[in-house]
Amino acid sequence: MIVVMEQNATEDQVKSIASRIEAMGLKATVIVGTERTVIAAIGEKRGTFKDSIESCPGVSEVTPISAPYKMASREVRPEPSLIRVRDFAAGAGQVGYVAGPCSVESEEQLMSSARAVKAAGATGLRGGAFKPRTSPYSFQGMKEDGLKLLSAARDETGLAVFTEVMATEDVDLVARYADVLQVGARNMQNYRLLEAVGKSGKPVLLKRGASATMDEFLLAAEYILNEGNDQVMLCERGIRTFESHTRFTLPLASVPYLHRRTHLPVIIDPSHGTGHTYMVHDLAVAAVAAGADGLIIEVHPDPSNAMSDGYQSQTFEAFAETMKRCRKVQAALAEE
Repeated sequence: MIVVMEQNATEDQVKSIASRIEAMGLKATVIVGTERTVIAAIGEKRGTFKDSIESCPGVSEVTPISAPYKMASREVRPEPSLIRVRDFAAGAGQVGYVAGPCSVESEEQLMSSARAVKAAGATGLRGGAFKPRTSPYSFQGMKEDGLKLLSAARDETGLAVFTEVMATEDVDLVARYADVLQVGARNMQNYRLLEAVGKSGKPVLLKRGASATMDEFLLAAEYILNEGNDQVMLCERGIRTFESHTRFTLPLASVPYLHRRTHLPVIIDPSHGTGHTYMVHDLAVAAVAAGADGLIIEVHPDPSNAMSDGYQSQTFEAFAETMKRCRKVQAALAEE
């Protein structure tokens, strides 16, 4: 249920309603918007809830939340959320650009990448320290040594660090070094991991599973939100279809659909979404034109010799050109 407070409701009235909801065995989340304050009452309470709350001072109305995902729904928060980490910002009209190598391989590789993407205009640095690989014999990442290199790159460039966490037991370790915890497509429905990153208090980039429906995607985000962490970004990185001309099929229709359903920022990954370097530029530009709140792009100093995903990684020069084009589209949209 959503408790909509009157515009002139006092802070004490809001606190009183929240306490009353909690006393009923429900979870109360107060959301202060520019035009109204609402309190989301989450739980299984039935019966007289509406009547007993709607008659309280300061309450305008009580309405049910129809979406299966509650905290992620536009019904609870009609205004778009803004996620800000250091100089990175995504949502509510802001577009954030994250770039860097698929895997952290060495100090030279990471530092040169960080400097290059920073110079091109990125505000976030991606890099995998723990790598989920299909084969157990493939490079699995540098683990904590990789995290230390990411931290050093942040110290020099100021870029916000985005890196993947794969297991609940690694959340505290990764959170010590990273600014944003990434949950990969393979772990989108690892509910214990979602709860753990929710409890971390760190911003989270949640990637859509390769076969996940939109409702499943948003309900996965709900696990994080339900832990009191409202700093969640949704990442569309492509889904598995019958097509073979791309690694995955990147549905840019996800951007307007998710914007209609949720207040959470939507980030597009054109690297995994295509699997081919030559496609990344055009899909990145198209994503910005479609209204995406951000991009996450794989960039490597020597893609042909990358230890993972070199075939979909841009060179420094290609990324700089992509950024120029994306910024032009972003500026044109801002003039409308």
